[in-house]
Amino acid sequence: MGLTSNTVLALAIIAGVLLFAATVWFWPRLSGRTWRALLGRVGLLLATQLALFSAVGLAANKSFSFYGSWADLFGQQTSVGKVVDHSMSSKDIKVVDKQKLDVPGGAQPQVGGQILKVAITGQKSKITSPGYVWLPPEYFQPQHKEQNFPASIVLTGYPGTAENLIKGLNYPMTAFKQAKAGKMKPMILVMLRPTIAPPRDTECVDIPGGPQTETFFAEDLPRAIQDTFRVGDKPQNMGFIGNSTGGYCALKIAAHYPQTFGAAAGLSAYYDAANDATTGNLFQGDDKLKKRADVLHSIEHKKPTGTSFLVTSSETGEPNLDDTKKFIKLVKGPDRVSSIILDSGGHNFNTWRREIPPMLVWMSNRIQA
Repeated sequence: MGLTSNTVLALAIIAGVLLFAATVWFWPRLSGRTWRALLGRVGLLLATQLALFSAVGLAANKSFSFYGSWADLFGQQTSVGKVVDHSMSSKDIKVVDKQKLDVPGGAQPQVGGQILKVAITGQKSKITSPGYVWLPPEYFQPQHKEQNFPASIVLTGYPGTAENLIKGLNYPMTAFKQAKAGKMKPMILVMLRPTIAPPRDTECVDIPGGPQTETFFAEDLPRAIQDTFRVGDKPQNMGFIGNSTGGYCALKIAAHYPQTFGAAAGLSAYYDAANDATTGNLFQGDDKLKKRADVLHSIEHKKPTGTSFLVTSSETGEPNLDDTKKFIKLVKGPDRVSSIILDSGGHNFNTWRREIPPMLVWMSNRIQA
């Protein structure tokens, strides 16, 4: 019974209900002033609260994938990762493991595609970040062996883990199903988290005297993808996707690098760099850098080049609705903007899982091989 299994969650809920019922039933019998009655009341209250908190915690973990296993939860995952040499590795992207998709025949890459666990090093930024790469089945099929594929960088929110994009937001499985149904073209997905200098939140900016995060995502990473996989080097070959902080990064970088990215999708994105204890002083008093990090300012002053943008929000539940509407109004042709505005939806995985399928179809129509 794994940490994220439905069985464990169901047992926790049942235990909480039973203990609550037991507390109500036995409370009159434990109303005395003896030490046994006192211990009985304390024990029932603690057990009931523990069961209820466990159920809530398990449900939250199942939805957001904070921990993938019991060993992960209790800090027992301490084994050192293994390095495996594969033909797909390059000087910038090292493949350290391979995973199959859980579909019939998925053990064969030409049937189920393949998920590569990778370490990516930026030649210019000198940053190394872990991540995952989804290669669709067509990438391995003989009839497509000479064919290039479109690719999209996909970022989580802060702090996030790249694994959340696979287990929590189901990007590879969603892309597999959408392509199989003929709704989108096969696409390579390069999945990372924006946190490249944990625990600091660098907001995808080049920090003076600090991590050059924008350079890593905007210059090093696209070049590494093109050098390692069958991906073209034109803007129409590459997209940028993200949720929350990742969405902010996607919109901002695509606005500043139209020569690299033909399309960007920001799910529940915000539109200016955060400034709090997790970020520290990002701009060191440089007003030019601060304005560059303001997406609304950047899109207002962007020279239109034909970049496509997709933004999402909700009429109820999302704090970014007003700024999203401002962004839509600021986009000027030949740049294009689309949106997904839900009736209601919070800043969470459940909302993004409703937006990812149509977003991938949209992205597939905006970038090409």
